[in-house]
Amino acid sequence: MNIDFQKAGGLVPAIIQDQRTGEVLMLGFMNEESLEQTRATGEVVFFSRSRNKLWKKGESSGHVLKVRELFVDCDLDAVLVKVEPVGPGVCHEGYRSCFFRAVDADGEYKIIAERAFDPAGVYAPEKAR
Repeated sequence: MNIDFQKAGGLVPAIIQDQRTGEVLMLGFMNEESLEQTRATGEVVFFSRSRNKLWKKGESSGHVLKVRELFVDCDLDAVLVKVEPVGPGVCHEGYRSCFFRAVDADGEYKIIAERAFDPAGVYAPEKAR
């Protein structure tokens, strides 16, 4: 069995979860090459759709994601990567998780977490999103 990268144009969603706490930290995308690099290096590598290139999580911040377990879903078109996060957070906005907003019954967004770090002190201005 092989992961079906062709179903979504060469990419599969990669759910990143803290192995210790179970918290979902982020969602990224992988192509075959980024998945192979992830497996070979033991650190998560994504494919950036906006930059059209591979990027290792933490390459500018130092907040890398060390792979502890890797799973594939029943349709073979998504992966779950359980990680040990290195650093205070994974979100480029300074939060531990990219999922720091909740949506209430009225459809309003509410920030439900505290910033874990100052993104201005971690990311160069040209890399800010």
